[in-house]
Amino acid sequence: MSDDFGMVEPQEGEAFGDEWEEIDVTDDAADRIARRRDRDFDEFRIRMKDADQFKVEQSVFDDATFAAIYKLVQDGHISAFGGPISTGKEANVYEALGADETDVAVKIYRINASDFRHMRDYLEGDPRFESIGNDKGQVVRAWVRKEFANLERAQRAGVRVPSPIAVQRNVLVMELVGLVEDRARRLSEVNVENPDTAYEVAREYMRRLHRAGLVHGDLSEYNLIIHEGELVVIDLGQAVTVHHPNAEEFLRRDCRNIAKFFQRQGADADPDSLYEFVTADEATDEE
Repeated sequence: MSDDFGMVEPQEGEAFGDEWEEIDVTDDAADRIARRRDRDFDEFRIRMKDADQFKVEQSVFDDATFAAIYKLVQDGHISAFGGPISTGKEANVYEALGADETDVAVKIYRINASDFRHMRDYLEGDPRFESIGNDKGQVVRAWVRKEFANLERAQRAGVRVPSPIAVQRNVLVMELVGLVEDRARRLSEVNVENPDTAYEVAREYMRRLHRAGLVHGDLSEYNLIIHEGELVVIDLGQAVTVHHPNAEEFLRRDCRNIAKFFQRQGADADPDSLYEFVTADEATDEE
């Protein structure tokens, strides 16, 4: 494992974003395509269903999901679909080719299989989703749009995350970090040769997220990955704004998880000190 742990710097003059930004979760183009069901869409859906990599995964693909992929293809975000990178309880991730033949990851949330109550815990209290009702499909679509918005804000704050590219309904397209045959590794999977340096980067990323108005909410060695000597933060779907009623509880838990992991690796890490570092305001830094 590299001991570089490169740090992404914020762009000069860029605002981190307004934590009260509105996120539109009403019907989008994919929903309209699924309802219209024209001949071109039906042909596309049949081709996708007949593809070898999807024959055993029909639970992931309802008509609206096919419509979302169809719209992403029309918009040029996907030019060719590949096989699965990972399969999870709530979402599958596939490799694909995007614009200019670049490798991208396509994350598809299962609307019927997603943990509705788990998602509600993170959406309720977030001012961006006050109008979300109890419709399961709408909750999942809100979750995916939140993940896209959180990735955008984290990136503006100088946190290395997979670059978000596009979102439609329950489908998120983002940068593929590492090739499938040589995928990036989670910190839980590697031998951390320079834990003090890695810990400094992790805690700086946590502070940048906090100053951008976000708390990851599920940060641990399982969603920090290493790619080409650089730490990358993943899985920001559950990240909440600092105004969420459970934001402090989530942040305290993140601090415990990260500090305990790096303690086991031999770093000088402490949950309370980490919390103070993350929440210190910029005026304190300058003193």
